[in-house]
Amino acid sequence: MKIQFFSRANCPLCVEGLQTLKLVQEDVLFDIEIIDIEQDDRIHEKYMLMIPVVEKEGVVIQYGHLDYATLMERLGS
Repeated sequence: MKIQFFSRANCPLCVEGLQTLKLVQEDVLFDIEIIDIEQDDRIHEKYMLMIPVVEKEGVVIQYGHLDYATLMERLGS
């Protein structure tokens, strides 16, 4: 399974979110594709107020403040 993690540089919430996502990754097998929203105008416009954003198969799983319980529930099933 591949998970997309949308973030940008100098985003403390993104750093924290990635750490949380990596904790979930210890219990659920998936790869993380990190996408810098500032490299694509379309993605930047879509997610600039939401980052960090976690997507699975094009569906937003969680955004903003990421928490272990929600990510585990949605990615573990």
